[in-house]
Amino acid sequence: MRLDGAVALVTGANRGIGLAFAQALLDHGASKVYAGVRDPAGLGDSRLTPLRLDVTEPDQVTAAAGAAGDITILINNAGVGGGPSLLEGSLDGARQEMEVNYFGTWAVSREFAPVLARNGGGAIVNMLSIASWRAIEVAPGYAASKSAQWSLTNAFRVGLRGQGTLVVGVHSGFVDTDLSSWTDAPKISTASVAEQTMDALLNDAEEVLADEATRNVRAALSGDLKGLYGTGARRRR
Repeated sequence: MRLDGAVALVTGANRGIGLAFAQALLDHGASKVYAGVRDPAGLGDSRLTPLRLDVTEPDQVTAAAGAAGDITILINNAGVGGGPSLLEGSLDGARQEMEVNYFGTWAVSREFAPVLARNGGGAIVNMLSIASWRAIEVAPGYAASKSAQWSLTNAFRVGLRGQGTLVVGVHSGFVDTDLSSWTDAPKISTASVAEQTMDALLNDAEEVLADEATRNVRAALSGDLKGLYGTGARRRR
């Protein structure tokens, strides 16, 4: 699809990957990029069109679809982490991860699907994760929400095929953002994720595997569990 002259909405566009998505769209010639943020006053890039949007608030989602009725690209980037580990911590954080990452993506995509249909089909891009496929014991709620979001992405891909909407799932390992500041593991840049996603849109590709770790995990899905998680637990005698 064309990016030159496109109109886009990026949720969670105030920083990190979301801001990189928005700036990449402008760099590729988008005529307007709505930045869906909870606090428009905190948006620093004057080239972006601020749009108040908390993806967990139904009234705001509906209002956003009315205000941004000209979009041809929707990027669902808004997401949260920081939920409990497997055996410790309140489950409230895991519930919030599901509310934002899964139900938020569902609500926004469902509301904007008719908008995209009216405007010729366009595209939906969902920011997913390597955790869509490989569970993480220190962040099981986040991984579960991303796995659910991946399933939802596939459902929208099939469900919106008839209206000509391209649905793209973007998967990556650690990206250099606030969300991954807790680890010293190797990270890729937000600009790399954004540019690979622009390339996918330009070439009508349905999936982005943004780094080597993600590509390896994706390839391991057809094998046994040892390929993803190593050896099993030792049994006590």
